[in-house]
Amino acid sequence: MDYNPFLPEVQADPYPYYAYLRQHAPVYYVPFGFWTLSRYDDVYFAFRNPHVFSSAVLVSAFIGDLNPFPPDAPMMLAADPPDHTRLRKLINRAFTPRRIASLELHIREVVRHLVAQLPARGEFDLVRELSAPLPIITIAELLGVPPERRDDFKRWTGAMIRATSGFTVPQEEREEIRRNTGELFAYFREVIAAYHRTPGDNLLSDMVRAEEENQTLTAEEVLSMAILLIGAGSETTTNLIANAMLALCAHPQQFAQVRAHPALIPNMLEETLRYDGPIQTLFRQTTQDVELSGTKIPAGSVVLLLVGSANHDERKFPDPERFDIMRNTEGHIGFGFGIHFCLGAQLARLQAKMAVEALLERFPSLARTDAPLVRIESLSVHGPKALPLVTTRV
Repeated sequence: MDYNPFLPEVQADPYPYYAYLRQHAPVYYVPFGFWTLSRYDDVYFAFRNPHVFSSAVLVSAFIGDLNPFPPDAPMMLAADPPDHTRLRKLINRAFTPRRIASLELHIREVVRHLVAQLPARGEFDLVRELSAPLPIITIAELLGVPPERRDDFKRWTGAMIRATSGFTVPQEEREEIRRNTGELFAYFREVIAAYHRTPGDNLLSDMVRAEEENQTLTAEEVLSMAILLIGAGSETTTNLIANAMLALCAHPQQFAQVRAHPALIPNMLEETLRYDGPIQTLFRQTTQDVELSGTKIPAGSVVLLLVGSANHDERKFPDPERFDIMRNTEGHIGFGFGIHFCLGAQLARLQAKMAVEALLERFPSLARTDAPLVRIESLSVHGPKALPLVTTRV
C-alpha cells in the first residue's frame, strides 16, 4: 500500500494507511521528498527531542509560497529555542489556568447564545452554527478584535488550512488562498496600528506593548503571532467539537451513556483527541542522522510526524480503532508534546466541553442526516467541512 498524504481519500480516512505503515514501514520515505514516522514511540521521541527534530521547516514544508506569515518573523510553531522560548513565554501569560478559568462565564454565555439560535426541531449545520463561531468569538475577544468579523475570520483561516496541502493545491485555488490570506494580513496590520495609537486591555495590545517597551517582540512577530492565534486557536477547537459529535453519532450506545452521565464528557473529548484528533500531522527536519525502528534518517531530512497514527498505535492503546469513551487515554499526543504542546489546549477543552453539554441539554436527540460527509482538504487539519444534524426537542 503506497502512502500519499496529499490524496483526498487518504486525508478523509487516513487510519487504514496508518495501520499499514505501523506494521510494514514505520519509517517510510514518501517520493515527494520526506519521511514519515507512524509509531507512537518514534513520534514521541521526535517531540521529546526538538534539538534533533527541528520545527524551523514547518511553514516552508507545509505551505511554501502560500505562506500567509511575515517572511522576516519566526512563527512560534516553526521556531526552535531560543526564539521559540522567547515567543512562548510571552503568550503563555494569556493561557494560564487562572486566565482560562476567568473566561469560563463568558464562554458559557456565548455557547448558550449560539445554541439558543439552533432550531428546536429540524436540521442545522453544527460547524457553521456552533463549532466554527464559538472559538473564533473567544479568540477574537481574547486578542481584542471585533468578533462580528467572524465570517471573515472563518474564511481567512479556512484559506490558511487549505494552504497546508502545499503544491497539490490547484492554481485557481492558490489565487483565492493568496487573496484571503492577504486580506487577513492587511486586517491585522490595521488593528495593530490602531493599538499602537490607543492601547487596550487585551492580548494583542499586550504584544504591541512588548514590542514598544521591552523589545520582546518585533513588529513582524506581533503580526505573525496574531495570525497564528486566530488560525490555530479557532481551527483546533472547531474540529475537536465536530469530530466529537461525529464520533458520538456513529456510536449511539456511547452517545446514550454520555447523555445519561454528562460527567463523561471530558473523557469522551480526550478519546476524540486520540481516536480522531483535529491535528493529524506535523513537519520536522532532522539536525543530525537518527535511527528509528531500524531505519536511518539522514541529517537534513524533512520528516512528517503522523500524530494520528501514533494515537492509534496498538502498542500504546489496545484495540485502537475502537472509539471508547471509558478508555484510559493517558499519553495521547493529540495536542502534541514537549515545548510545542498546544498552549491553547485547556481553552479548547473548556469550549468543547461546554458546547457538548449545551447541545445535550437542549436536544433530547441528535443524529446525522443522510448528507455525505465531506472532510476538510488539508495535510494536517482533520475534520468535516460541514456536519448537518437533525434534532428533536420535547
